[in-house]
Formats: sequence, structure tokens, C-alpha cells
Amino acid sequence: MTMELEALALSIGNSRLHFAGLRGDKIEWVAHAAHLRGGLEELPEAITSFLSLSLPLYLASVVPQQTEFWELYPHTEILTLADLPIQGLYPTMGIDRALALYGALRTYGAPCLVIDGGTALTFTGAVRGGNGYQLAGGSILPGLGTQFQSLYRNTAALPYLSLPLALPERWCHDTNEAIASGILYTVLAGVQDFLSDWGARFPKSAMVVTGGDQARFLAYWRSRYPESPFSLIGDPYLIFAGIQACIHGRMKNAV
Repeated sequence: MTMELEALALSIGNSRLHFAGLRGDKIEWVAHAAHLRGGLEELPEAITSFLSLSLPLYLASVVPQQTEFWELYPHTEILTLADLPIQGLYPTMGIDRALALYGALRTYGAPCLVIDGGTALTFTGAVRGGNGYQLAGGSILPGLGTQFQSLYRNTAALPYLSLPLALPERWCHDTNEAIASGILYTVLAGVQDFLSDWGARFPKSAMVVTGGDQARFLAYWRSRYPESPFSLIGDPYLIFAGIQACIHGRMKNAV
């Protein structure tokens, strides 16, 4: 099976490294690792064994210090915004946001709204424009975990908390649950407002949730809004779908 792989994909996020083995339109496997400190030898053997095959590695990174390690791997191909056929992308837009959006457009069509839940929680939308896609805009706020960490780091007495398994009661009699309630109900209300606005503009739009917190976020949202008129799709691998589409685009242009 390993010899059938055609390429490797690596998305370097603010918190972790995200790998995928690609073959055609299929994602054969996905693995995650901590940021590197000294070199590629720190990676788990399950990943280095694939690197030893000398496969091309398509890299999308938002962490320049981590990118430097992969410039030493001779088969690295760094993806940029120029690889994406979406009009209106601006120079400071994160390649991870853009690739997840492109993956959603190729998978679910346009118009499309992507909610990416990770270190940051982002909204990014696109529509059809001309002969391709057009960025409709988006917004960024601190991710769920980041908000929990911020209270811990910037207060003297509040504890460090992980995301709860389930949405807590709104009115709490415990500090830990009160923190979770305050953050989660506020964020969910804001998300619902964004969905309402986007849905009014583009009634037939797909709405997709991705990122490291996507499963937990969807559980919270469905618990809070069980009768919402919007249907959110969970897809943790949108960025890899975007990378695959870019690979195909590069191959097509090379012919």
C-alpha cells in the first residue's frame, strides 16, 4: 500500500503538523505530530518511513519557523495563494484558510461557507465569479481552546480548562462550568448570527465545518440549535482536499 502513494501533504498549523498520504483523489491516511524543535528526525517513525520513499511533499504552512525544517527535504513543494484559482484572495490571507475554502468549493460547490475551528475560529465564504470562484469575504476570532487558555493565562485565579465533552447549562453554580458557558454560548450565538446573514445572502449555500475542533464544535452547535434551519456539514479534511486540487492544477498546467 505504501508504494501506491503518489504524494504526501503537510499542513503546518499554529499548534501541530498535519500529514496525509495521497493517491489520486483519495486520502489514504492522516497523521498528526508536534511542531519540530530540532529537525525531521523528531518525527514518529510512521511518518519518516513515508518520507524515505522520496515522494513529493506538498506543504502549506502558516508558521515560517516550521517551514524552514521542510526546506531541507529535497522533495518539498511549497503551496502559495498563487496556486489557488479563487479571485480576490488578499496577500495576508492564510494559506490554510484558502486551501480549506478551495477544498470545500471543489467538494460541495459554490456558494460555500467554511467555518474552520482551530487556534483561530474563521469564517470564509466564496461564490461563483466569472469562469471560476470569487472570495466573498470572512472573519476571524480566537478559537474555542484559545479563549479558554486566554482566561487562564491572563487571570490570577481562573483554572486551565479543556473543552468540555458536552455543552454545559447556561446558568452555572461552578467556576469551571461558568467559564465554559460564557465562552461557548457567546461563540455559538455569534456563529448562528453569521450563518443567518450568509444564509440570507446565499440561500442554497453549503456550510462546512472543519479544523481540529470541528467534531466538538458541531456537537455544541447541534445541542444549542437542534431546530436550526441551517445544515452544517462536518469535514475534517478540507485542507487536504484543497491540496489535492492544487496538485491536479499544477499537473494540468505542466502539460
